[in-house]
Amino acid sequence: MATPLYDERPALALVPPPAETPVFKAEPADRKKWIESARTVAETTNKVARIALLPHTVRGYRQLGRRWIDRFHDDYPQMIASTNRAIREADGDVMQEARLKERRADLREEYKRHRLVYTGKTAAVSGAVAGGVTFGAATGSLWLDLLAGLGAWGVGVFHGRNRKQADTDLVQDPVASRDAAQIRGEADLVTALIKAGVVTEAQREETHVVGIIQPAGPGWTATIELPRGMKASDATSRAEELASSMRVKKSQIEMRADTSEDGHEGQVVLWVANEANPYGSKPVPSPLLTADRLDFWQYGVPLGTDARGSRHSLELVWCSILLGGLPDYGKSFLARLVAAAAALDPHMAVHVATGKAGPDWVGTKQFAHSYVAGNTPAKILAFLDLLNELIADMQQIGERLEQLSEENPERCPEGKLTPELAQEWKRGLTLLIVDELQELLDAAAMMKIKTDDDPESKDRGRNGKEVLVETMARFVRVSRYVGGMGLFITQRPDATSVPTLLREVCRKRACFRVKGASSSRMVLGDDAVAAGAAPHMLLDAQKGVVVLDQGGEDGHVTLKTDFMTIPEFREICMRGRQLRIEAGTLTGFAAEHGSTSRVATGKELLADCIAVLDADGVDRARTVRLLELLMAHRPVAYEGLAEPVLQARLREAGAGGTRKLGPLDGMANPNGYTREQLAEAISA
Repeated sequence: MATPLYDERPALALVPPPAETPVFKAEPADRKKWIESARTVAETTNKVARIALLPHTVRGYRQLGRRWIDRFHDDYPQMIASTNRAIREADGDVMQEARLKERRADLREEYKRHRLVYTGKTAAVSGAVAGGVTFGAATGSLWLDLLAGLGAWGVGVFHGRNRKQADTDLVQDPVASRDAAQIRGEADLVTALIKAGVVTEAQREETHVVGIIQPAGPGWTATIELPRGMKASDATSRAEELASSMRVKKSQIEMRADTSEDGHEGQVVLWVANEANPYGSKPVPSPLLTADRLDFWQYGVPLGTDARGSRHSLELVWCSILLGGLPDYGKSFLARLVAAAAALDPHMAVHVATGKAGPDWVGTKQFAHSYVAGNTPAKILAFLDLLNELIADMQQIGERLEQLSEENPERCPEGKLTPELAQEWKRGLTLLIVDELQELLDAAAMMKIKTDDDPESKDRGRNGKEVLVETMARFVRVSRYVGGMGLFITQRPDATSVPTLLREVCRKRACFRVKGASSSRMVLGDDAVAAGAAPHMLLDAQKGVVVLDQGGEDGHVTLKTDFMTIPEFREICMRGRQLRIEAGTLTGFAAEHGSTSRVATGKELLADCIAVLDADGVDRARTVRLLELLMAHRPVAYEGLAEPVLQARLREAGAGGTRKLGPLDGMANPNGYTREQLAEAISA
């Protein structure tokens, strides 16, 4: 076993390393501190000069100059260039070229005046500043010179300040993020059409804006020429998709075929409102509220304003109109405007039929020649009788026109009733108002109506709805050229409430907000919807806004109808009654309805009371029962009469007040009238 050997080497002691010897001699502490302070001041000065003085000042005045140039030109060179391009694209169209050249001349004149005014303003400001500085330098005012220099420096720094943060905020703004969808020119508009699927990318070069995009009321408009072979109806049917492409609400878009003299089948007119509801939310009072009277032949019906603020009237002579839409969106207001205009023409005969009794049409009792309210079988038959009477009247006028055209054709060159002939024959226009059409048709559908005049015929009758629809359509057809018009109103636009037979004979149609395109077609028809009429695109807040299809080449228009309350409508109805009394044209239902007060204060009222008591086989009756008997005996004279009014009229007639009748109608001793009491009054 090996034995380890002891290390006999001596132990070494650790020696500390030698101290470092500096290469340079240490600087004094106060000198080092002074150098660091000078360096800090220099860096700060350079930073201030770099950030606050030279770059910002130069950038500020550069931006001011650029802004001055932009305002000096004010887009006029761009508009003039666009007009020049439109003139070149007119390609020989003399009328279009003339209009565009006239607009170019106007733009150049406006540009000249704008430059003159703007240069004058600039010269005035510059002169004032230069004069002040010169005065300060000339007078040797150091403080004024210093203040001018600081002011010039401050203006430059302010306008040249760092805008990166503002730019970042702008990019993050959700409104600015949609900036790509805004329309700044023809290229953007064509891009929007492509995004909406109106045209394809391959058709971009064939799609043009005729003229220029220009302001129009509270929005802008453009006339678009579509690619060859593409119809305007193909584009107008995608108005909702275009609204999505442009990032605007569907109610802001109006798109229709260009039916102007310069338009053609491949050209559309687009109007885009600046606001979601360009029609506003405040109601506009009807001018009829302050009108003394109205000539329906000449003025028609003051209806309302479009989104651009232009007034429109409804020309209803020679045609009928179908009105539909959801409840509470304005149908009654529009219908009241038509009735009010008719009321203010004292030579116009108005006939009213409504499938639901209520306050809407009570005012027309003051001047209407006929009035039917309700949907009972008796009311349906009364309405049918009214239609047949009107048809016979219209045919009679047609026969007179036929005879006149043979004897003196120059008096009716178009074969129509004229205002002169109407005045000579002492008759005016005829208006039939039918409200709650769906209620009348639903009630008639549950009836069988006998159409054979032979009472011994085995004909058990036809479906009442079919008979009613055919008779209304016949009235529209036979009354067209003889001064007859129809207004048909329904609040449930579907296939059952808007029969195609009736819709097709109504030349004009109006529709308020509905739920879908199918309902729009039910009221306006396929052609109108294909041409861009879109009441289903109206917003819920747009109550009182109607899409009116005027028929023919007039196309459609969207309007905010005028406003008229029921009390205001009744006031106009009373005015219409007075006009007819003065003109001697108050006839029919209104004449008898107005005679209620005369009957209720004379011997005739007492005689009627005795007659109804005898017919009922009683010698006494409570007031409520006596009123029921009177209304059944003469509904036209006593309809709407209240018990207190009847008591007052009987007292004025000499019958005195009510008396105790003894046990009657299950009551111990009610008040009422006896036959003896009434007989004594009539013999007095």
